[in-house]
Amino acid sequence: MTHELATLEKQVADLRAKLEGIERRVPSNKLSMVVFSGDLDRALAAFIIATGAVAMGMDVVMFFTFWATPILRDPAKKVEDKDFMGKMFGTMLPKGACSVKLSKMNMGGLGTAMMKNLMKQKNVASLDQMIALAGELGVQIYVCELSMELMGFKREEMIQYPAMDFCGVAKFLEEAMDSRIQLFI
Repeated sequence: MTHELATLEKQVADLRAKLEGIERRVPSNKLSMVVFSGDLDRALAAFIIATGAVAMGMDVVMFFTFWATPILRDPAKKVEDKDFMGKMFGTMLPKGACSVKLSKMNMGGLGTAMMKNLMKQKNVASLDQMIALAGELGVQIYVCELSMELMGFKREEMIQYPAMDFCGVAKFLEEAMDSRIQLFI
């Protein structure tokens, strides 16, 4: 009887180990999103998807890189002590969500103005409002340190956001590995 009990205990231990291995491989109820584009329509889509996912009970992680990084700059903040290239990028790229343009039909800014006016008429939240809502809902934003370094952006020029951290791609990949859904916008 002792041998049979020992065999049964070993089988139960093996089953537990297999179950733990399976549980580690099951992705979390999480959305991980790379936000690469700095265009108004794409940024709006990213935040609409993010806030929608939170409303459905998901955790959301957004990784802002390259051309999306300027969306998170605070237009009221002025940062000194930048090198020449940092000053150039700072001048040429949008400073904050209120400055981004449409990806199509911008028409020298007229298309963007028309879209913003239409959104206001239809009571559609602006990009600034969507960012604020995402913060209230607990959407985690990571900003790519490499993109910031290349473009000469400083942490102190970014918006105040309740869950913003600065990291490299490894952190995003860690989050994405454990996510049920991954998107690139």
